[in-house]
Amino acid sequence: MSKIFIIGLPRTGTTSISVALLELGLKVAHTAFTKKAFEVADAISDAPCFSDYMHLDKLFPNSKFVYLSRDLEKWLPSITMLLEKMAPHLELTNGHFSPVLKRSFHMTFPDIHPLCTATLTRYFLGHQQEVFEYFKDRDDFLTIDVSEPGSLLTLKQFLGLPIHGKANFSKLNVGRNVANWREYKHPNKVNANLAGIEHRKFFDYA
Repeated sequence: MSKIFIIGLPRTGTTSISVALLELGLKVAHTAFTKKAFEVADAISDAPCFSDYMHLDKLFPNSKFVYLSRDLEKWLPSITMLLEKMAPHLELTNGHFSPVLKRSFHMTFPDIHPLCTATLTRYFLGHQQEVFEYFKDRDDFLTIDVSEPGSLLTLKQFLGLPIHGKANFSKLNVGRNVANWREYKHPNKVNANLAGIEHRKFFDYA
């Protein structure tokens, strides 16, 4: 069962690309924390894709992977703002976020106390290097910057989707806004906690 996985870090345009894929007719989960959510969605972005892409590559053969790049100087204040908001809820013992989301963030941002530009830069560049090395010379992998002109057209061509319509992504979650996905209404949105026959079980990677 092939999928589209968006494996860019948070604050690189995951909401913009998720909404664009919805508008192109795909079923999309912006974050997915259950096996059922992964099974139902055509495309999945954000957590835990940015940390689990190697496992997902094996679970879903013939899938396509899209890494979202962003200018580091613009990403740093944006991710700092997000992590400041999320930090109390990412605590492993009492944070109220999904255990899958908490694991994904802690794998990628293992030490955010205190938030430090040098540390976040290291995490960003380390993640990027690992992704590029893993997908080196593969034709099922694309890197785009959603702020670049024509980037949506490039994505459509990569996915084999009709290229008519918009060539550029809509700008969402700009500044301190982090809630555009929740506010966006569309029948093809897939609930991150969608329950299946195994209730809300996640994958067993062992």
